[in-house]
Amino acid sequence: MLTHMALTFADASARVDAYISQFKEGYFPPLLMLARLTEETGEVARVLAHQNGKTPKPGEDPGDLELELADLLFVMVCLANERGLSLERGFERMMHKVETRDADRWTRKDASLSADPEQSGP
Repeated sequence: MLTHMALTFADASARVDAYISQFKEGYFPPLLMLARLTEETGEVARVLAHQNGKTPKPGEDPGDLELELADLLFVMVCLANERGLSLERGFERMMHKVETRDADRWTRKDASLSADPEQSGP
């Protein structure tokens, strides 16, 4: 039974590392992980195509977007762990970039809301 839990990037990183660390082979080499990222991205594309008009081949599973995105996330966490990177720090840096560089790029739903992302919502 699935239960709801709050998961941080640090939690995900530690859980993936605990799983991978039990095997002698450890993490895949970086270029193999890049190939896995590409493969998983293709699977996300296939599911989205099925959800947006492309008819699956006879007998082909239309796919599970949530699971495919999680597969992609797993490989990203593996790559970050193998490289000693913090996805949390990287995500914060990326959000700062888009919240400043792109602050006025898009039309806000309610022009009376301030540019503060805390007040304007997602």
